[in-house]
Amino acid sequence: MGDEDALIDLLKKINENLEELGKKLDRIIEIQESSKPIAKAITSGEMPLDVDTLLSLPDHLRKTAMAICALGEATAAQVAAETSRARAAESDYLNQLVSLGLLKKKRKGRDVYFYIEK
Repeated sequence: MGDEDALIDLLKKINENLEELGKKLDRIIEIQESSKPIAKAITSGEMPLDVDTLLSLPDHLRKTAMAICALGEATAAQVAAETSRARAAESDYLNQLVSLGLLKKKRKGRDVYFYIEK
């Protein structure tokens, strides 16, 4: 009986680990899917900001700038959906990029759109 109980406990632990691994794989797939438009813009050479400019930015601003490059003109909510970060954080990052002179913004009704002036 002792060996059977130990075996059952071991199988339960393996099952728990497999479920946890499955959740992590789902999260990785979700992140990969959300970054496809950015990857497409990079590989197609459609990046309106040059590589030196992007590399000079801190990681959090670079991700936001790359999202704008992929989306063209977008609101903070659209960028947040692209980067899987909070809208308020993206709004702050977008305004930092405006302050650096890398982005422009304009108001359309209640929405504020950010874009790269060509």
